[in-house]
Amino acid sequence: MEVSVSQSVVVRDIAQALIEGFDKHYRLFRARSVQAKARFEEADWTAVQRAVMERIQFYDDRVMETVERLHREFNATALDDDVWRQAKLLYIGLLIDHKQPELAETFFNSVFCKILHRTYFHNDSIFVRPAVSTEYIESEPPFYRSYYPNEAGFGDVIRQVLKGFSWQRPFEDIERDVEYIGKAIRKHLGEWPEQEYNFQVQVLQSAFYRNKAAYIIGKAINGGIEYPFALPILHTPDSGKLVVDTILLDAWRISMLFSLSRAYFMVDMDVPSTYVQFLRSIMPSKPRSELYTMLGLGKQGKTMFFRDLMLHLHHSRDQFVIAPGIRGLVMLVFTLPSYPYVFKLIKDVFGVSKDVDHETVRRKYQLVKQVDRVGRMADTLEFSYAALPRARFSQGLIEELYEQVPSLIEEDGDDIVIKHLYIERRMEPLNIYLEKAEREDRQDRIDHVVSEYGNAIRELAIANIFPGDMLWKNFGVTRFGRVVFYDYDEIEYMTDCKFRKIPPAPNPEMEMSGEVWYSVSRTDIFPEEFATFLLTSPRIRATFMQHHADLLDAGFWQVAQDEIRHGIVRDFYPYPESLRFQNIFAKTSIDNLHEAGDA
Repeated sequence: MEVSVSQSVVVRDIAQALIEGFDKHYRLFRARSVQAKARFEEADWTAVQRAVMERIQFYDDRVMETVERLHREFNATALDDDVWRQAKLLYIGLLIDHKQPELAETFFNSVFCKILHRTYFHNDSIFVRPAVSTEYIESEPPFYRSYYPNEAGFGDVIRQVLKGFSWQRPFEDIERDVEYIGKAIRKHLGEWPEQEYNFQVQVLQSAFYRNKAAYIIGKAINGGIEYPFALPILHTPDSGKLVVDTILLDAWRISMLFSLSRAYFMVDMDVPSTYVQFLRSIMPSKPRSELYTMLGLGKQGKTMFFRDLMLHLHHSRDQFVIAPGIRGLVMLVFTLPSYPYVFKLIKDVFGVSKDVDHETVRRKYQLVKQVDRVGRMADTLEFSYAALPRARFSQGLIEELYEQVPSLIEEDGDDIVIKHLYIERRMEPLNIYLEKAEREDRQDRIDHVVSEYGNAIRELAIANIFPGDMLWKNFGVTRFGRVVFYDYDEIEYMTDCKFRKIPPAPNPEMEMSGEVWYSVSRTDIFPEEFATFLLTSPRIRATFMQHHADLLDAGFWQVAQDEIRHGIVRDFYPYPESLRFQNIFAKTSIDNLHEAGDA
């Protein structure tokens, strides 16, 4: 089809408006990420929390700005299919030498899908698959630094790595930290391998900032073997100087830093794909979608997740089914057994005991993205108008969908279109886990997850989150044995709650009647009541009371509230306390002092 001169100008200007919208987004996104270094140096932890919340909104703001511009300047909804196809082709041309082409393609999709009906969501109009490769994009300066221990010596290389980020705060004792790192590596390896000719250490150019820590991420290469590592850098509580808290040397432990149950990182990335490729080299089992999400690029994470899901559906045959466990009062949950995720829809009508509405539930799920999840709340991917093949839905699930969420379901040819959908990592519900452990007489498992459950509650409380509904069924057990909260319709900020002790009854008759003799407002919470619905099993009760009896006391919650209100931001370590250098080497240092004294 011939394109007129005037039409070609419009097409060019549309493509230019789209790329300008994206470039503005990434410029602001990157600027906020660059500022993380200064916030870390200044120990401005409240600013850290605020920056995470604000950055999440950047993408949607720029998308809407671009949508409004296209409506204002080009009457976007009146443009015909050919104009959009031509605009897409010109847009691809603009991405040839672009540093973030994959993100820009997703931005194009986001804008397009805000303007036109989903019947246009196909290869010709949007980027169903990527059009521009990211494999050989280079950044300047290079995205990682290389160090060569054969030339400088291993200790000196560690010293260079630590100093390479030019933090404005000094290290408390860099020589001690170098020594601890060396000792930890030797213990991990057993013995030093022979150093090959190519022996080198590669470290990502930007530190990874989150909460009160900066993480140095890298790997050592020796011959054909690669050794990943992560170095958490903290402030000392007394002097405020920097200290290396530990070194993580197992890929699976480093992977837990990038768990979706934690807050997103702030990282200065000129070329995000290079960072993702590097991270994949040290965490090959971590999906690229999750890595993009954890780098703060949630929309790209969603895009790649959905592509992976479609690929999996193409190569599998099982059906979507209702998820096992107790049916929720607010959410309908289904799963694909061969895929490690669950799919959640907000029901049209809630159970009678629920006094929230649909908008409140959506707001609470958004809130989870904005707070420090401290490794205890599952992140969710949120989709609108997700099309899934109808043939892959079991008949029982289809009937349940039309009964519970008819307002969210459309059928379009061979697809079921879900208007609003949450997707999150599948976990074993804690109530099912406990039932199985009791049935199999596995007291060790009961002890572990009940202790984990209490720890999860404590950590959420310190992070200013009260779960609301604390039943076992609202928590899950991860593949690493952690207990994580995932039912958000009743969560509240701790500071919005009022924790009270139940006042004594005015007389025995009133106490025995079962009637409430005290006033209760919507925000009132009585922790001693938790035992009524949590601790019906004697075995579970015994473990809970051993480790977490104070959670039944209003005093615990009131102290946590006071700390939050006074601006106290606690440290949360995405690794065991036992791995911290101060716990590994403190005893050794004391023993050495005693030996010196004896001598």
